[in-house]
Amino acid sequence: MRPERFQDWLIDTVKNTPGVSRVQSLAETGDSKHPFGIALTRGNREEQWQITHQLADGEKHEHEEQPVKDAPFTSAAPQSGDAADVWLTAAIGAAECPEIARVERWAARSEGSSQAGLTVFHHNDSRNFVRPL
Repeated sequence: MRPERFQDWLIDTVKNTPGVSRVQSLAETGDSKHPFGIALTRGNREEQWQITHQLADGEKHEHEEQPVKDAPFTSAAPQSGDAADVWLTAAIGAAECPEIARVERWAARSEGSSQAGLTVFHHNDSRNFVRPL
């Protein structure tokens, strides 16, 4: 899922998640530095996430996107007290998008990470990287 379409999907997904009072693209917030991303408010906290992308092997930007659907990544619904990356992973999984194969939280990697971002793996072998700002 290319970043523009993923951003739109993520906005639709997050706005329908309990506890979210506002969600919009980073561009709508006035951020011109990050082409793709979302800003959301849950509880009394605003969270901003940048979205970047890696094409599948052999895919070119000038090619039309070729979505592949298969068994979706799933998870339980997010909880209001979850850390931001845990919450976002759960929101993505609760949506059960058939294009998303799995989501990896960077902080949960076996080698560890000091960052709280996510890698969203798609069935067409492309990836979205979602990192907090």
